[in-house]
Amino acid sequence: MSLRKPTLSFSQIVNMNVGFFGIQYSFGLQQSAVNPIYDFLGASPDEIPLLNLAGPVTGLLIQPFIGAMSDSTWHPHWGRRKPYFFIGALLCSICLLLYPFSSSLWMAASLLWILDAGNNTAMEPYRAFVADKLNDDQQPTGFQMQSFFTGFGQTLANLSLFIFPMIFIGKTGSLPTWVYASFFLGAVCSIGSIWWSMHTTTEIEPTAEELAEIRSRKTSVLESIFEIFHAIGEMPKVMWQLALVYLFQWYALFCYWQNSSKSIALSVWNATPKDNPELYEKAVSWTGLVNGWYNIVTFLSALALAGFAKKYGAKSVHMICLILAAAGFLAFPHIENKNLLFFAISGFGIGWASMMGIPYLLVVSDIPKERYGVYMGIINMMIVIPMILQNLSFGFILKHFLDNDPRNAITFAGALLAIAALATAFIQPSPSKQSA
Repeated sequence: MSLRKPTLSFSQIVNMNVGFFGIQYSFGLQQSAVNPIYDFLGASPDEIPLLNLAGPVTGLLIQPFIGAMSDSTWHPHWGRRKPYFFIGALLCSICLLLYPFSSSLWMAASLLWILDAGNNTAMEPYRAFVADKLNDDQQPTGFQMQSFFTGFGQTLANLSLFIFPMIFIGKTGSLPTWVYASFFLGAVCSIGSIWWSMHTTTEIEPTAEELAEIRSRKTSVLESIFEIFHAIGEMPKVMWQLALVYLFQWYALFCYWQNSSKSIALSVWNATPKDNPELYEKAVSWTGLVNGWYNIVTFLSALALAGFAKKYGAKSVHMICLILAAAGFLAFPHIENKNLLFFAISGFGIGWASMMGIPYLLVVSDIPKERYGVYMGIINMMIVIPMILQNLSFGFILKHFLDNDPRNAITFAGALLAIAALATAFIQPSPSKQSA
């Protein structure tokens, strides 16, 4: 991109990131609604991790590929990253409209694969979009604005799981009616918010030299794959250090998302999906409220973390946030009063705000600007590989080492986040980012 990046107003930074709201509403439904749908359709606890393979596998295959493709894309009207936003959001919206009509586990799992493909196609270029558009001074605000909209979008998704059951009562087909309302709203948010960002934000036009370089690149599938492996071979040391943090961090998060409803059902209502479906549905609804609260904490704290990162350094901020998240998870499964769950999950809300933005500040100065797309995709590989490992291994761990108890799964997640915080202490960011 052009070396001269204008300073944007706060409202311009907001507008360019609004599309992240719709993407994260969809992810919020995946985190809080998809696993209960699997439960309603008769899945056993140790099957849930395998049924969640869609997200990490599609992320592994799609995000670095889309990143490499977008690095080699330029259209005078559509730009570099925006075509991928639109295609991904359109695919998401179609899948969200269809998802509640799932009549079996195989149908729900199949639609999740397509939905995740759309989400990943839309989300990956957004990280590169911020790096493309904003100068070094404004990048912390840009990345944390994405954390803000992550919290805002997922808050709405989770609150819909609490509010809609009060409005839409009964069942439609094999699923509660409120599921349809939540997913239909998500379809509107996904395409609508992406359209807003595309309509209000232009991309920086490449210089003549940059445009010639873009046009000289081959954009075939095979060339994009070669570019991914070449970029991994030249990956900065700080990205390898971040990969270790992500190994523990993202394995832990999937443990929480897969087991939070069932943990609350046991600790508060002493119920399971099979033994008492009615009480479990109450637990799912309350989980939506609890998860909605942590996302409120996320968007309330996101921009403050950007300021702290500038003042104290991104590494210190992320390490402290991980410790807060770990403490919340360790307390979570032992709480019997449903109202006290909000205090425990607040730590994760702050941690989640950091996870969605601060780590990018640790690595962005070491990434060549002409390869922002592919390296942001590789960072996503660092996210999804731990998720794949979790989905393949955690069913066995839960069954044989954690007594098939979802409460133990949350405790396990807390311990992993504590290890991630320790690993963060060993990250050595570029000197230019020590205070950024």
